Amino acid sequence: MRLFGFKGVNGYEGVGALSKGGQDNFIDICATDSLIPNSIQEIIQSQSHLDRVGAAIANSKAITGKLNTITFKAPIERPGKIVCMGLNYADHAKEGGNARPQYPSFFMRGPSSMTAHLSPIVRPKVSDKLDYEAELAFVVGKKARHLTLENALDCVAGYSIFNDGSIRDYQRKTTQWTIGKNFDQTGAFGPWLVTPDELPPGCHGLNIQSRLNGQVMQNANTKDFLWGVAETIVLISECMTLEPGDVVITGTPAGVGYARTPPVFMKPGDICEIEIESIGVLRNTIADE
Repeated sequence: MRLFGFKGVNGYEGVGALSKGGQDNFIDICATDSLIPNSIQEIIQSQSHLDRVGAAIANSKAITGKLNTITFKAPIERPGKIVCMGLNYADHAKEGGNARPQYPSFFMRGPSSMTAHLSPIVRPKVSDKLDYEAELAFVVGKKARHLTLENALDCVAGYSIFNDGSIRDYQRKTTQWTIGKNFDQTGAFGPWLVTPDELPPGCHGLNIQSRLNGQVMQNANTKDFLWGVAETIVLISECMTLEPGDVVITGTPAGVGYARTPPVFMKPGDICEIEIESIGVLRNTIADE
């Protein structure tokens, strides 16, 4: 399943599922079955809700819509935690002057830092050093603590795409990265949540690419993770309880703008696309605050 939250006309909000009949169509699962919540975060916490979603998608009389008539929402709008990884690709660590780490760099994002597919990424008033970062995201579907490599993937509800937009000068004002990673509407998330049954275990071996105004800036593969999805879950769940709706962002490969000569930063009017094989394309324009 490929699920997304959306806003329609007259204030209507629902959850859609991509239709196998064509990329321009979707199934409005909430309109098809009024007992399905209009929040992916609620849906993934209940097997009965997930069963109803499956039935709605299979319903020959399902209510459908056109993707070009809706506004996408972030797959999870108010996650309890957004846990981000840094330096999870050796080539990205090297381009930033960092040695291959012995342990991942973790930092947190807040919900107000997110923006949705086709909504603008906002360059703040105080800086012109807005950088892109192509990243795989996953969403937790079950409460989890002290997981092992054998059972870690059982807690994943689905996978998506994240553009970890970073304000580089603010990121480097302190030894911790949090302030440069939490400006409003800088982290793009979407377009949809893809359930694990449609993807390789842990999304291993998928191509990941960023494009700025059509030019390829990053081009890598998730097989190059230093810590794969299962290992990441093991490390995080050593420390904290993961809860349904939590989002984990898994790090970016080499090719970011600040490491280029000369540096490349996103500016108003730019279009940034992040594509991950078998998941889709996250597309955003850049706008000034």
